[in-house]
Amino acid sequence: MYRVGFGYDVHRFAENRKLILGGVEIPFDKGLEGHSDADVLLHAISDALLGAAALGDIGQHFPNSDEKIKNIDSGKILQHVMTLLNEKGFEVVNIDSTICAEQPKIFHYVETMREKIADLVNLAKDFISIKATTNEKMGFVGRGEGIAAFAVVLIKKREQK
Repeated sequence: MYRVGFGYDVHRFAENRKLILGGVEIPFDKGLEGHSDADVLLHAISDALLGAAALGDIGQHFPNSDEKIKNIDSGKILQHVMTLLNEKGFEVVNIDSTICAEQPKIFHYVETMREKIADLVNLAKDFISIKATTNEKMGFVGRGEGIAAFAVVLIKKREQK
């Protein structure tokens, strides 16, 4: 049994924060605002996986009102999601994602992000796709106010032995 999930996340830029995308720190003069480390890519992927398995969304599992998880590493969020999927008997088949930002350019960090995500979801890097695009100077992303990310995932039920 196969299932598809879609995820979307967006965060505005913030001063005095590190920019973390796909679990990788990207040199830039701003980071992203959020209750966690605000990694829009890992959030979009996490939500896509939760959706595919009909397990809710990040906000249900990691509410921004919970001070115990303030500034949590989004890799830990994704690891928790993977634990939930494993408990339900699912495994990830592939992940396709897009980061939408005018700046910074992320081309040189994509392979490192793919490796990090592959490690977090226990999948070969060849099954992780990360693309980047701009918003052609339109909307909040185009004005350089933040970054958005989209993800589509395919999961399957593990065969019973």
